[in-house]
Amino acid sequence: MVHLYGDERIDYLLAEEDRRIIQSPSVFAFSLDAALLARFTYLPKTRGKILDLCTGNGVLPLFFLNYSRVPITGVEIQERLYDMALRNVELNEAGDQVSLVHGDLRDMPDYFKNNKFDLVTVNPPYFKTTDEIMRNDNEHLTIARHEVYCTLEEVVVSASRLVKSGGKVSMVHRPERFIEIIESFRKHKLEPKRVQFVYPKAHKEANMLLIEGLRDGKPGLSILPPLYIYEENGEYTKEAEKMLYG
Repeated sequence: MVHLYGDERIDYLLAEEDRRIIQSPSVFAFSLDAALLARFTYLPKTRGKILDLCTGNGVLPLFFLNYSRVPITGVEIQERLYDMALRNVELNEAGDQVSLVHGDLRDMPDYFKNNKFDLVTVNPPYFKTTDEIMRNDNEHLTIARHEVYCTLEEVVVSASRLVKSGGKVSMVHRPERFIEIIESFRKHKLEPKRVQFVYPKAHKEANMLLIEGLRDGKPGLSILPPLYIYEENGEYTKEAEKMLYG
């Protein structure tokens, strides 16, 4: 039996009803962006390796367990979140497939050296630290949401160095940084291949984007149909419900 601390709780992992996840509203609880990134990403099924940067409490590796049999490694810089991820692996008896590294994603290319991955996923901090109005007094949430320990460029550099040629990098971010993301991807040899914009409702501006890049890929970008999350009455759209719950 795993231990819970403070306000931690154990939740179901959406459609993966055989999976449980330890969460904390004051430290870390996964949100819609992580779930959408999990559904957007094409996973290697039986061959290859997956690396998840900014893994938090290990939510993406847990999502991947039912759809891929390859080794999955998660990297998290915050000790408290890393500890939650360790306990989530234990809770789901996933130690044979999932391993975790407590460290800075910027150090991972040197840590793994020539050990390249077929897929790198990342749900990075969205906001620059100069966006003072968006700062949160909670240290854990501030680090998760703001570029305190890594910039967007540093995330892309590490992902590009960690993925093998022909491998994929899959990321969720904010639409207002779309051009910056595209430029950084191409600068570091990640050719954008798929993009999907996510909207809270019809007639609202997009508030998320999902993007996949191919290491050393040829030009050719697919813009997927827009994904609307809520109907006007506040219920999930059929498309969002299918992505989230199968």
